[in-house]
Amino acid sequence: MRLRVASLHRVVKGDLPIEFVPQKLTSYGGLELVRRFFALIGLHRRIRRAFAAYGVEGDYGPGRLVLLIIGLFLVGARRLEHLRYVGSDPLFARLCGLARIPSDRTVVNWLKRFTQGALQAVIGVNRDLLYEEIERLGLPRLTIDIDGTVISTGAKVAWAARGFNPHHRKVKSYYPLAAHLAQTGQILRLRNRPGNVHDSRGAARFLREMIRELRGRFGRRLPLEFRMDAAFFRREILDLLTRQGCDYAIKVGFWPWVNLKPLAAAQRHWKKVNAQVSCFQTQLYLECWDMTLRVVVYRRRVNHETAKNFQLDLFTPDDGHFEYSAVTTNKMLTPPALWDFMAGRGAQEKTFAELKGEFALDAVPTNHYGANSAWQQISILAHNLMCSFQMRTLTSQKPPSRKRTASYLIRSVRTIRFLIINRAGRLARINGRQVLRLAENPATQHLYQQITHALAA
Repeated sequence: MRLRVASLHRVVKGDLPIEFVPQKLTSYGGLELVRRFFALIGLHRRIRRAFAAYGVEGDYGPGRLVLLIIGLFLVGARRLEHLRYVGSDPLFARLCGLARIPSDRTVVNWLKRFTQGALQAVIGVNRDLLYEEIERLGLPRLTIDIDGTVISTGAKVAWAARGFNPHHRKVKSYYPLAAHLAQTGQILRLRNRPGNVHDSRGAARFLREMIRELRGRFGRRLPLEFRMDAAFFRREILDLLTRQGCDYAIKVGFWPWVNLKPLAAAQRHWKKVNAQVSCFQTQLYLECWDMTLRVVVYRRRVNHETAKNFQLDLFTPDDGHFEYSAVTTNKMLTPPALWDFMAGRGAQEKTFAELKGEFALDAVPTNHYGANSAWQQISILAHNLMCSFQMRTLTSQKPPSRKRTASYLIRSVRTIRFLIINRAGRLARINGRQVLRLAENPATQHLYQQITHALAA
């Protein structure tokens, strides 16, 4: 039946009066499902127990303050002053377990009490939860990507320094080092550093501590494999991974002392990897290290000159434009499989982008180094929790890939907000019990029932 055109329109006259009155309305109905998940894993109890020995209790308690900051990230807030706008939401307060939401100044003062020792409380909670998730999933191996990421800061922020900051060259920054677990998209470990350090600064100690913790929890029955860029091509890192029995694939720079450029110039037979990429492999002897490494050199055909083009020195212009890269590895992979394996490192950039854009990793709440480091640790804890929440309730397993990327279909937290969290509702008291009432929507109802049944199971 065709409707009349006149029935499609509505006459709007005047402005609606706007009134603010006390009501138990919420904009974040899905926080109740997240709260049930936090209760299921005992998050508040774990945080409270972890902080017991570090003297940063406060009137509100560390468990509830950490939950408050996580709640800010979940609803999309990026700064502590946004507490003024979400503090009156009843489900936000219920998630934190608070009858009164503290001011942003109270939270800042609490964060500034963090020392390097107190940071271990948040690190320990994140580590224990992530290790339990690894055991629950029964992963056959752990593929870990190591890399640094730049966080721009203000000029008066403690321990910030000018360094590698490609988009803001004169701005001071932090340069945290992170270990990304490829199978789940979670962050195993993060260490904050000043912005003027080399990418590999402290990486050997970072790796040693992480491997020792993983071996202590899982033994040697769980294989570990690491992927890194050329900044981590260091003698101490190669020795450490070999000594610990870990697999690795590390990019090699075309530095003069490595002597790869003459080898590429002399090579006439390149094995095809795909339509654009070809390669050859060699046993490269490094005299300064007295070490022989298996190295695979790749070249990829491109249509323009780039900083990685060497053909002006190596080949005639008729050969086209190529980008060159090299990888050293102790894995028994063919060159095509190694190319795909290293390409999987790109997945961590998506995780870093989500951490900065959706979990406020790149926000700098104070000028205090310990407080900013604590903020970063809580940010990755919130990210890891939301990944675990999805893997227990919503996600499905993906087919295995040679790139060793995520084994599960993880949605972005922006999508989770739209589907689950940002649902307006009203708290009503029916038969003496509070009930959360949402607008009728079959798709939302089906999704909520699916999550509820998964948490109950």
